[in-house]
Amino acid sequence: MDKEEMTIRELECLYRAGKWTEELQARCLSDSRAGVQRLVHRWEREEQERARVEALYHYEFLAREKGCTLVAGVDEAGRGPLAGPVVVAAVILPLGFFLPHLNDSKKLSAAMREKLFSAITEGAVAVEIVSISEKIIDEKNIYQATKQGMCEVVASLRPQPQHVLLDAVPLKLPMTSFSIVHGDAKSASIAAASIMAKVTRDRLMLKYDEEYPQYGFKKHKGYGTAEHLEALQKYGPCPIHRRSFEPIRSMASAY
Repeated sequence: MDKEEMTIRELECLYRAGKWTEELQARCLSDSRAGVQRLVHRWEREEQERARVEALYHYEFLAREKGCTLVAGVDEAGRGPLAGPVVVAAVILPLGFFLPHLNDSKKLSAAMREKLFSAITEGAVAVEIVSISEKIIDEKNIYQATKQGMCEVVASLRPQPQHVLLDAVPLKLPMTSFSIVHGDAKSASIAAASIMAKVTRDRLMLKYDEEYPQYGFKKHKGYGTAEHLEALQKYGPCPIHRRSFEPIRSMASAY
């Protein structure tokens, strides 16, 4: 059927069926109907998003060129808060797996993170998540606790990765690895891991909010907001607060 003979409804059906081709796009560019132009612009936006996500696989494709087909991304959530664990995730994605809106978890809304969490869980080759408690953080310091979590999560992955991409934390691992500054914005695998870690930790903090409602964990997830600091002054630290972090360390003698 020629494009001139198609109704907007027919074109929409082609679009929904995934049959909108570059040739059809080129032919529709000159169609003045508003409904057709909406489809044209939608296709352009989706192609731009596909190109952006494909670019996030740069480091994964470099690893494949060296013979590594199983590449894991590793990232954490919760290094900065005053309370709760640091959560570390490792994800192996099918190479080139298209996840619309995939990005550094900090750049996404909570609703989009939840949506991507489900998509990653369903589509990933492997996902592992570990939680390192505030007690271990206090014993080892946050950097060493984070490294411990990263080592544990990589060791738990099945299948084992042949190469690991890390967000700014160099590690000695049994396989080759590469540390990338701001890796959660540059690597699809690390971005996926950042989402898995962030959503998991946020869910944990919602549970802690039910247990310790006076601190407002539901809102700030343990970070040092004015509300959180005010609650600390009023109630003192609770069992999940990090005693090695200020101002809690300075308050320790009073409680």
